[in-house]
Amino acid sequence: MPRFLEVLLVVLTAPIWVSLFLLVAGLIRCIDGAPVFFRQVRPGWQARPFTLVKFRTMRPGTESDALRTTRLGALLRATSLDELPELIHVLTGEMALVGPRPLLMEYLNEYTPEEMHRHDVRPGITGWAQVHGRNAILRAEKVKYDLEYVAQRSFLMDCRILLMTLFHLKGN
Repeated sequence: MPRFLEVLLVVLTAPIWVSLFLLVAGLIRCIDGAPVFFRQVRPGWQARPFTLVKFRTMRPGTESDALRTTRLGALLRATSLDELPELIHVLTGEMALVGPRPLLMEYLNEYTPEEMHRHDVRPGITGWAQVHGRNAILRAEKVKYDLEYVAQRSFLMDCRILLMTLFHLKGN
């Protein structure tokens, strides 16, 4: 999707998502306390590191993610509202609405030269892998879908992925 259309879409929908953003931030602060945001360095376009910001869904600790996830955090993850701060990354150009989800920096050393092509495009808030199983698929499958996206991406494919994401449709 052309960048100017992404920015236009984010700006035009700002009254909705900014209101949700403020509500979610307030709920996290009141229910789970500070900090409100989770920050983590992830590889972006051309594998350049950037600091991804999401709403915090877990409490600090060494337990498993399942034990650390707060009740509010579980709701935010189930509804993907924890991803709202990433819209700011779209405005700054660090992310796209659609593209490969930014995985962890530690995975960079594990990619083959072909798999590194997932970084030929800006990372996205949603992507081809997300509509084909999100967290229910293995990382290798996510990378496969990401590479399919990079090879076949188009405006229509981006629109399809956005619609599939909004309406929770699974890819075929």
